[in-house]
Amino acid sequence: MSAAAPFEAAAWTPEDERIPVSALEHYAYCARQCALIHVDETFDENVFTVRGTEAHERVDIPGSELIAGVRSERALPIWSDRLGLIGKADLVEFHGEGVLPVEYKVGRRRHGGRFRPEDLQLCAQALCLEEMLGVPVPRGAVFYWTTRRRHAVELTAELRAATEAAVVAVREQFASQRLPPAPDDARCTHCSLNVSCLPSVVAARDRLRGLQGALFQVFDAAVPDDGGRR
Repeated sequence: MSAAAPFEAAAWTPEDERIPVSALEHYAYCARQCALIHVDETFDENVFTVRGTEAHERVDIPGSELIAGVRSERALPIWSDRLGLIGKADLVEFHGEGVLPVEYKVGRRRHGGRFRPEDLQLCAQALCLEEMLGVPVPRGAVFYWTTRRRHAVELTAELRAATEAAVVAVREQFASQRLPPAPDDARCTHCSLNVSCLPSVVAARDRLRGLQGALFQVFDAAVPDDGGRR
């Protein structure tokens, strides 16, 4: 598979802020979480973020090794001048002429949805590597620490388009500096930003505003003709 064609809507200039590759996963998971972390610079720890840090201990240390003819690079800096991306790949394997990015995640593989948030993050890494190295990167992999299993991800044209669309959405979010509404759903349960975000409080306020609007809405009902009688 050849590298993806340029995505015109993602155009940016060197004066613009580069988008961290990790922001794409945050945005795909929850737009409000992305804004809290990357716009408001809010980040709280919980048991899940601590586990994630522990799981990344080895791949967060830059280094390389050669095993059975496969060269592996850990914590490899990556970027894309075309998309205005910057970041770091947990692990990149060089199999002869082939390149395979591997993203490490602490949890289990989530189900549901066309693309998982980590798939977009992985695809963004591949787009960076294609531009940096001048070689196609048709697939990648996500290693889930909890299950100790690696899952292959085919970097299809559809996934590439979704990833580049996410780059545009995140850049627009950064430019607007706006905090999206809180979803207040199952995603909030294990989110480390739950206390800072207060999804149930914010969502309840929005619901209350809607109820107030309906309660005090004025209707111009037709007044019946009573013949001047009062």
